[in-house]
Amino acid sequence: MHAACSRNRLSELLRSRSQRHWRCQCPYQLSSARGMTRGRSVKDRSKKKRVHALEVATERWKVLSKVLAVVDALKKEEEHVTPLKRLEILRPQLGLVKPHKVAHFVRRSPHLFEVCRDSRGVMWAGLSPQAEALVEEEARLLEEHSPVAAQYVTRMLMLSVDRRLPIDKIAHFRRDMGLPHDFRTRWVHMFPEHFRLVRLEDGEYLELVSWNPAWAVTELEKKASVSTGDANASPPGDLSLPFPMKFPPNFTSHYRFRGKAHHYVKTGNTEQFQKVTYLSPYAEAKGLTPGSPEFDKRAVAVMHEILSFMLEKRLVTDHLTHFRREFVMPQKLMRLLLKHYGIFYVSEGGKRLSVFLTEAYDGTELIEKCPLVRWREKLLQLTGYRGRFKNLGKFDVSSDSDDYLLGRDDDDVLDVESENSDYILDGCSLSDDSEMDLGDADEFCKD
Repeated sequence: MHAACSRNRLSELLRSRSQRHWRCQCPYQLSSARGMTRGRSVKDRSKKKRVHALEVATERWKVLSKVLAVVDALKKEEEHVTPLKRLEILRPQLGLVKPHKVAHFVRRSPHLFEVCRDSRGVMWAGLSPQAEALVEEEARLLEEHSPVAAQYVTRMLMLSVDRRLPIDKIAHFRRDMGLPHDFRTRWVHMFPEHFRLVRLEDGEYLELVSWNPAWAVTELEKKASVSTGDANASPPGDLSLPFPMKFPPNFTSHYRFRGKAHHYVKTGNTEQFQKVTYLSPYAEAKGLTPGSPEFDKRAVAVMHEILSFMLEKRLVTDHLTHFRREFVMPQKLMRLLLKHYGIFYVSEGGKRLSVFLTEAYDGTELIEKCPLVRWREKLLQLTGYRGRFKNLGKFDVSSDSDDYLLGRDDDDVLDVESENSDYILDGCSLSDDSEMDLGDADEFCKD
C-alpha cells in the first residue's frame, strides 16, 4: 500500500515536472518571448548611444529612397506616365499601409510628380519637367561615374575568397555604389579587362579577369601614404594601421542599463585592438582562425573598405550579412559592428538597420561628396515632405519624430486620412529578399 502511494506521488511529480518543462521549452512560446525581450533590449541600448546627427541622415535616406522608388517606376513607363492606380504596386516598397495610398504620397511632391485626370476620369501620374531634367542629369552622371564604379566592383571581387560574386548580391549595392540601372544587361560587359559574367549551376556570377596590384591597397593605406609621402604600393600582407574613431560631442564612455554599468568603448580594449596586427583584406584569409583578434580586426578592415566604396559611406546591414562567406566575415557581424562604436555607427531606427562609417561624416553631412550625392540632394530639395524646412542642412536634432523631420502639419495629417502617419517612414523596405539580421542583434543582447 505504501509502495503504491509512493509510485502515485512519484508519477504526479514527474508529470508536473514534464508539464513545466514543456511550458518552458515550447518552441512557439519560447521564440515569441525571447524575440520580444531581446528586441526591446537592443532598442533600449540604441537610445542610450544614439547619434542624432546620423539619425537625421538616416531619415533623409528613408525619404529619398521612397522618392527614388517612384521615380524609377515612372522611368520604366512609356513617356514616363502611368495610371495612378498602377503605382499602388509600390505600396510595400514605400511602407504604406491601408488606408494610405500612393496617390497621397505622389501628390505631396508637386515639383517632382504631376497628377491629372483624363476625359474618362482616370487619374494619371508623371514626372514634372524639373524631374525629367534631373533624370537626364542622373543618366549623364552615372555614365561618368562608371569607371570609378568599375574599379570598386573589381576591388570587391579581389576581396572575395573565390574572386567571384553572385550578380544578385551585387545588385543590392547598385544604388549605394552608383551602378546604372542596366548594369545586369549592358554595364557588366563594358569592362572586359576587369571582370566577366559567367553562368554556373546556381546562377550568374561576376568573375575577376585580372588582378590589379595598384588596386590591392586599402583606403586606410592610401590616406597613410598621403600623410607620410610614401606612394609605393606594397603587396597585400600584414598591416598595423589604426582605424580612425569619431564620437559625438556629448559622448560618455559608459551608460547604465537595468542598473548595471555598460561601456561603449573600453579604453584598454580599444588600445589593445588598435595595436593588433591584421591581414590586409586583399590577402589570402583562409588560414585565419574564426574568433581570434586577427580574424576580427581583418573583418573590421573588410567592412571599412566596403563602406569606403559606397557613395554615402553607409549601407543597410543586411546587405553586408549576405557576404559573410565571400568576404570571410564572422557570423555575428552585427555584434562586431556594435562593438566597435566609434569606427562604425549602427542606426537601429525603423525596420532596417543602417551602418555608417563615422569618419566620413561631419554632423549630418558627408565630408566628401561626389556628384551623384549632390544630385540626390537636389532631388531631395524638390520633395514636399518637410513643409517649411527648405534648408537641408538645418534640422533640429533634438526631435526624432518623423512629423518634425518631414515638416508635417495638421492639414497633411488630414490629407493622408490617418492619425498614424508616422508609419509611412518607419515601414521602409526596398528589397523583398533583404531582411534585417535580427539573429545578430539578438546575440548582441546576451553580453
